[in-house]
Formats: sequence, structure tokens, C-alpha cells
Amino acid sequence: MLSTPRNLARSILKNAWPVLVAQSISIGMMVVDTLIVGRYSTQHLAAVAVGSGLYATLAMSLGGVLQALAPIVGQHYGAGERESIGSDMRQGLWLAVLLTICGGALLVDPRWLIAFAQLEADVEAIAVNYMHILALSLPAMLGYRAFHAAANALGQPRPLMVIAFLETFCHALLASALVGGRMGLPPLGAAGAALSQVIVSWISLGFSFWLLRTSPRFAPFRIFVRWERPHWTAQKELLRLGIPIGFSFMVEISAFTLMAIFIGRLGTEAVSGHRIAANLSAFVYMLPLSLAIATAAQVAQAVGAKDETLARGFALTGIKIACALSVVMAFTLLWLRDAIAWLATSDATVANMAIGLAFYIALYQFFDAIQTVACFALRAYKISFVLLLIHLGCFWGLGLGLGYWLAFHAPVPQGAAGFWQAAVAATVTAAIFFGWLLSWVTRQRARPARFVA
Repeated sequence: MLSTPRNLARSILKNAWPVLVAQSISIGMMVVDTLIVGRYSTQHLAAVAVGSGLYATLAMSLGGVLQALAPIVGQHYGAGERESIGSDMRQGLWLAVLLTICGGALLVDPRWLIAFAQLEADVEAIAVNYMHILALSLPAMLGYRAFHAAANALGQPRPLMVIAFLETFCHALLASALVGGRMGLPPLGAAGAALSQVIVSWISLGFSFWLLRTSPRFAPFRIFVRWERPHWTAQKELLRLGIPIGFSFMVEISAFTLMAIFIGRLGTEAVSGHRIAANLSAFVYMLPLSLAIATAAQVAQAVGAKDETLARGFALTGIKIACALSVVMAFTLLWLRDAIAWLATSDATVANMAIGLAFYIALYQFFDAIQTVACFALRAYKISFVLLLIHLGCFWGLGLGLGYWLAFHAPVPQGAAGFWQAAVAATVTAAIFFGWLLSWVTRQRARPARFVA
């Protein structure tokens, strides 16, 4: 039967590995920009580093709002309400338009954002131009995030893997030509990297729309069969779920951004070692994230089918798989951390700093697995606001507040390690809260009369 532990695990892993591949390939976009722009000019690379970081924070926060589509689509799919899925997607695309207008207003003049980085005048000018061009990709990126959320909710992540590969491959070719000026094109520097990203973003959106119209996986939902105006009831539900999710994304992203800014006060070696550790942390996070997305899809479908026992089974199985793999990942990190650090730098001080910080990444892997999967599973139940409160308390309160004290004001100041020690405390605390809340919600839903959404 489907509800056996082995079958539950098989269902989750079947969808998790394409998500993992897609997420890992997408990181290649950042690597491409770093390598190609870095060879062109250090000033342009500095502009890209600041501009892309600011744009990514804004874009991922707005894209997080569209994640509200995942539990809504997933529950309709589980309930067999195929026609509702088409309407969900149409309303999601209207929301993407609204979010584009909001995000575009912030990017009309991005100098107020870039000013916080205190760049040199010429580098700031490059960064402003870079973000102006990159803003043209925002509508396509948000439209694609709607497709991304729906595809995962329907248990169809493989097209996302294909699109991620094509996007990164095309970006590598285009950026190489546009940044340095190849194939008869003038060299554009950072602007070329931004223009390349704009082009591939619209190609990805076009490909996703083509799949929605023609693929047997999506065509039955008749997403583009008719025009539909925005419906306030549907938009209200999307915003109710999505705004807290978007803010949660912002909290997690900005926590690492602010951490880097504070650590910058400790000197070049400290911030360089932190950057290596932060990149490593972002990479290994792809594993629990992919399992969380796959688990949430199965939970939402089971909730839609009104099978609360199956939903709880999927949630607990997802956490068990993530915990088991996190232990393997932790020991692998401890084994390879020296090699990874020396691969990223030839500076002994920076390498030793990164090696020391990698220990904390390994230390919180188990708890990160719990909090990530539990958080996504709770969103599958259409719970989001309380999760934002937990994120704020843990990652801004503990992660940054306690980290700042440990780094600079503790009886024995810990330096950069203080922020990572606080990150461990924040992750453990988040795992406890999310784990308890998921257990409580699943138990209460088994007694509908006593459950309050």
C-alpha cells in the first residue's frame, strides 16, 4: 500500500532528486557571473557582487510570496479539483504582475539600496546600471516562480531541472559574449551579465508557458483555456499565505547578508573566510531544501484528499530522510572541509578561518534538516504567519542579536565564529519550534472538531 514507510520515502525521493539537481544547477548562474565578470574587471565584479546580492534579496522575497501557490495547488490536486488548478495559476500570474509593479518601483532608482554598501563612485555607477538592466528580468522571474511553485506542488519537478540546465548553459554562452565582447559584440562588462540574465529569464518563462499549454503533464489543467480577471477572494488567500512566506525568505537571506556586513568589521581575512563558509552553507542547504519541497507537495496533496494520516506520514517520513542524509552530509563536510577551504583560497589565514567555520555548518546540519522540512510541511497545511514569527525570533533575534554579542561584546569575543555559534543556536531553536508545531498540528487535525486553523 502507498502508506507503507518504504513507499512514502520512495514518493518523496522520486520528486526530491530533480529539485536538488535543478537547485544545484541554478547556483551555476552565480558562478558564471563571478568567473566571467571577474576576468573582465575587479570593479565590475564588485558592482555585480553588490547589485546581484540586493536584487536576489528583493526577487527571492517577492518570489516567496508566490510560494503560496504550492499548498493551494497541491490541495486542489489532492482533492481532484483539476479545474481549480487552472484558476489558481491564472490568479498566481496576476499576483506576479502586482509584485512586479511593487518590485519595479523599488528598482527605478536603486541608488538608495546601493548606498548602504558605501561603494566608490565609479563602482556605484556600474552597480546602478547593472540593477537597472536586471530589473527587466523581474516580470519573467516572478512569472516563472509561479510556474515553479505549481510544478512542484503537482509532483512535476523534472521540467524544472531541464529549464535550470538550459538557463545556466545559455547564460554561460551569452554572458561570455556580452561581458568580454566576443562574436563581434562590444564588451559590456557587468551590464552584459545583467543583459544575459534578462534574456535567459524571458526564455525560461516562455518555455514554461509552452509546457503549460502543450505538455501532457500540465495541459489537462487548461490554464490558458480562457482569460480570467483577478478575483479578490483568490488574491486575498494568496497574499494571506504568501506575504509571511516572502518575509520569511527575506529574513533568512538578509540574516546572512547582515552577518557578512558585521564580520567585515573584523578585516579582510575574516570576511573572506566567512564568504567561503557561507557559500558552502548555501550549497549543502540544497539537500534539505529539495527534500522539504518534495515533502510539502505530498503533504498538501494528502491534505486535499482529506487523508490526514497520510499527510502526517509524509511529513514525518520527509523529516526522517532529511535527518539521516544530514548526518552523512555532516561527516562528509568534516572530512572534506580542509580540501574545500584550500581549493577556494591560497591564503593560509583565510583557509584556516573557513576550516574553523565549516565545523559549525556540520554541527547544525541535523537540526537544519528538521527545521527546513517541518517548515515547508507546515506551509502545506496553509500555515505561514506563525512560521514568520519563529523565523524572526530565531534568525534575526538569536542569529544576529546573539551573534553580534558573541562576536564583539562577550567576555571573550569570538569574532566571526560568534555569528556561526549563534547560527547553530538559532537553527536548533527553530528545529524545536517547527518540529513541535508540526507535531501539534498533525495531531490536532486528526480531531477536526478541536482544530483551529
